[in-house]
Amino acid sequence: MKEIEVLTKDVQGTVSQAQIDALAAEAKAGFDHVVNGTGAGNDFLGWVRLPGEIKAADLDDINDTAEKLRKNCDVVVAIGIGGSYLGAKAVIEALSNHFDSLRCDKLPKVLFAGQNIGEDYLYELQEYLRDKRFGIIVISKSGTTTEPAIAFRLLREQLEKQVGREAAKDLIVAITDAKRGALRTLADTEGYKTYVIPDNVGGRFSVLTPVGLLPIAVAGFDIKALVAGAADMEAKTLSGESKESLIYAMTRNALYRAGKKTEILVNYNPKLHFFSEWWKQLYGESEGKDQKGIFPASVDNTTDLHSMGQWIQEGERTIFETVISVASTEHELRIPADADNLDGLNYIAGKRVDEVNKMAELGTRIAHVDGGVPNIRIVIPDITANTLGHLIYFFEAACGISGHILGVNPFNQPGVEAYKKNMFALLEKPGYEAETAAIKAKL
Repeated sequence: MKEIEVLTKDVQGTVSQAQIDALAAEAKAGFDHVVNGTGAGNDFLGWVRLPGEIKAADLDDINDTAEKLRKNCDVVVAIGIGGSYLGAKAVIEALSNHFDSLRCDKLPKVLFAGQNIGEDYLYELQEYLRDKRFGIIVISKSGTTTEPAIAFRLLREQLEKQVGREAAKDLIVAITDAKRGALRTLADTEGYKTYVIPDNVGGRFSVLTPVGLLPIAVAGFDIKALVAGAADMEAKTLSGESKESLIYAMTRNALYRAGKKTEILVNYNPKLHFFSEWWKQLYGESEGKDQKGIFPASVDNTTDLHSMGQWIQEGERTIFETVISVASTEHELRIPADADNLDGLNYIAGKRVDEVNKMAELGTRIAHVDGGVPNIRIVIPDITANTLGHLIYFFEAACGISGHILGVNPFNQPGVEAYKKNMFALLEKPGYEAETAAIKAKL
């Protein structure tokens, strides 16, 4: 089986293969823009050949830093927001044992901060860390983004109080701009170990840079296998051996033009919950511009069949689903027989839990397609570091192509600045006096 296979037969009731194929020229043009850097946003295409260009020595250095943090810390807090935390969180959650957090032999824990401004969240995090040996990975190109900057102020002060300023320097790693910005200045002054966020890689495409690789390595996972998977998918995509990214981009845009404005990414494995969160940022921030764009949503099935299932089955027919099907699980568990059979489940006694799960997936796909919800199916062999590398690159490539089909710049995010200007004005940040006055006049 292919590393990733995109199956589109269950969209045929909404769009025909001819309608999908009609987008081939636009998809090819989008592909060429991405590969050759000839389209909008071409200064943010560093991710395109990134996996294949990562050197073994770079990965060894990241692994060495991760090992030092693991040796000296019970907990490592990765501070970042958006792409500066979602990629790492997605991979760590996908590869983790669900219950490792309950076991004292699985240290250090990787926790996250700076992805919100929740006062209770930060207070409770600091309380948790008071008797822990902890380190910090702070991720910010500028060092002035509000959410991570607040978290870093709090945790840096706490760390220095707990171990002293000199010792704290060895427990803080900064991932930031190569030459400029507040965090770069601080890191150089204090002597923190640093890694660089490449200028030509946007945050939502940065999981395969130190931004994602260092937290993943600290959590104990194989970043070399992750990068190798992505590099393999890169080679196959750029050579044309794999056309899966093109197929996905064409199909979702054909559905969008047919009135399907919302895409729901569906998984049947709870390990993929945060992968869906990463995917939502990747596509939402890349395509939601100029009053255009497919709205990215997600569900975790079968859990959400008991909440969102009704709406998906019989709600407004403006949606389509993209289902990630995992061919094999890591473990095997069979359902036991019961002499009394009070729950009536003896008819599935002896079957693997995964077989039941797959029949739930198949039954749901049939029901939703019959109910007017077209389905794209993405089949992956398993959930391993190598496969996740394939999947990350597949979605990134498809995103760039899809944005160009849509007619937007898929690599900028001008809309995210609007809330910041209002927030700064309301907080009376120096330099925002006119905005402050204007907002107060509206209140």
